[in-house]
Amino acid sequence: MTHPRSRGRRALRHLAAPALALAVVATLPLATGRTSAPATAGPGALAPVAVSYAASTGGEIRGNLLSYNDFHGAIDPPGGSGAVVNGTPAGGVEYLATWLKRLRAEAAAEGRQTTTVGAGDLIGASPLVSAAFHDEPTIELMDEIGLDISSVGNHEFDEGIGELLRINKGGCHPVDGCQDGDGFAGAKFTYLAANTINKKTKLPILPPVDIKLVGGVPVGFVGVTLEGTPGIVNPAGITSVEFKDEVETANKWGGLLKLFGVKAMVLLVHEGGAQSAPPSTPGVSDCANFSGPIVDIVRGLRPEFGLVVSGHTHRFYSCSLPNSSGAPSVVTSAGTNGQLVTDIDYSLDRRSGRFTSISARNVIVENGVRNPDGAWQQSAPGSYVRNPDLVDPRAKALADKYRTAVAPIANRVVGRISADIVRDVRPNQESPLGDVIADAQLAYTASAGAQIALMNPGGIRASLPYAASAGGEAPGEITYGEAFTVQPFNNLVVTQTLTGAQLKNVLEQQFVGFNGQTTQRVLQVSTGFAYSYDSTAPAGSRVSALTLGGTPVDPAASYRVTTNDFLANGGDGFSELTGGTDRATAPGFDVDALVAYLGAGGPVVPGPADRITRLG
Repeated sequence: MTHPRSRGRRALRHLAAPALALAVVATLPLATGRTSAPATAGPGALAPVAVSYAASTGGEIRGNLLSYNDFHGAIDPPGGSGAVVNGTPAGGVEYLATWLKRLRAEAAAEGRQTTTVGAGDLIGASPLVSAAFHDEPTIELMDEIGLDISSVGNHEFDEGIGELLRINKGGCHPVDGCQDGDGFAGAKFTYLAANTINKKTKLPILPPVDIKLVGGVPVGFVGVTLEGTPGIVNPAGITSVEFKDEVETANKWGGLLKLFGVKAMVLLVHEGGAQSAPPSTPGVSDCANFSGPIVDIVRGLRPEFGLVVSGHTHRFYSCSLPNSSGAPSVVTSAGTNGQLVTDIDYSLDRRSGRFTSISARNVIVENGVRNPDGAWQQSAPGSYVRNPDLVDPRAKALADKYRTAVAPIANRVVGRISADIVRDVRPNQESPLGDVIADAQLAYTASAGAQIALMNPGGIRASLPYAASAGGEAPGEITYGEAFTVQPFNNLVVTQTLTGAQLKNVLEQQFVGFNGQTTQRVLQVSTGFAYSYDSTAPAGSRVSALTLGGTPVDPAASYRVTTNDFLANGGDGFSELTGGTDRATAPGFDVDALVAYLGAGGPVVPGPADRITRLG
């Protein structure tokens, strides 16, 4: 008689055949989605977490995972206020490569086999050095630094399903070709997309699972993005797929893995939470004061998922949360931009194949040089001296290839500003930079009859700094690279006709509870347009006093309204905008509108951020 465990191990060979594995589970039903509370802002914790399970009965196998998430094409070290993590200058792909190698060497010295994993948003919302080449540089660098497996995130869908599949498989861009002249081979690592389902085939568009044998014991990986991805990417690019519930998907594939003998599982999920440290115990790792969608996700997981590598919220934490059995699952996130690596050690029972212990800590990807007094060296305030001893030469050579290619574009001065123009919102949820971008889009579409422009705050990714950057421009001068960092999505600019009543409904949909909206998102507005809102009023009657040029907006009149195509297609939940008529699309992209505005005359001043009045 064959031992059941032996049958399961042999069956793993068949699981590697995607067609068979998909056929086995294609008919398994998925339950409806789960709603979760939004994450609250708060600092992450660098402290480690350790969880022990049942003692080994057949000897232990020791393994190691290194993880990161939300890299966003951050090939260069982040600058400005984002240059440091807990006061330490961090990030940059050639430094990330070095720290990964160091951590792998430490694990090997302890007899641990390392797997390097990601939790989505490796690409998308990327700086120009990656985005100018459709994020091919980032994929090549992920291969170079040894990434093995990653889930997709919402930003992997920024350019649509077809582009994600090309990024995965390789091949030249269908419009721009192979811009660097040496082709593009695609990702060598495995992208997982278990809950992104082709509407026709009813199967995942990319592999749902992967398995690594660690000392002969299988460890299973399931990768998912957040179910809410359709609401935060351009709907036009994802019409052929649907996004299923994270928990039901993970448990479905986890059940299949268990049938094939896998008893230790890792969920790579592009969804997360945030930790607010208690005043008496800063830096705790026990998830105290922790909230966000990941709490409910972990609570619903089958107990074999002893480890959950998360992302999306750009927070960093390492802690534990209860799964469906009440037992703890270790939950981690490494912040964003490759500034941290989560170092995860685990042990497996050789006989049962289950986790016996898991510990995790976040390690800063330090890139600076210290003065004799211990302070970090700065060449100018906020500009840190990089440590050449921490540079990985192979990663740097590949990154430098693209830095050199993009430099003439990135360093071109396109305009001037009079002071910092920040994206930080005032109490009325309006920002100086939001005003400027809306004004830029209004001016850009004047020939289409635009009277009002609206800008989604999530599309504003950075502030415009007055200080000179590494490009060598003078203070107050803005380069194309800086403008692109503000608006890196290459959205089109669309003008359409809305009635005054439709315009009011669009503004009502900024708030939770009106026509399906689940998250408050206050749009930025152009000059001449103003309104008031009371977020405490009943849904559908929160917006009042709409005026254009001081004249009340007529519900029955028609108005020409400009947005990016992400919003016009219903992105961020603004389905009301899909009801517009007589669409006109401007040439170029949204960043072109900003560039034109910055270079149109004298220095651009920060927007007044007083066009929206908050009543409650």
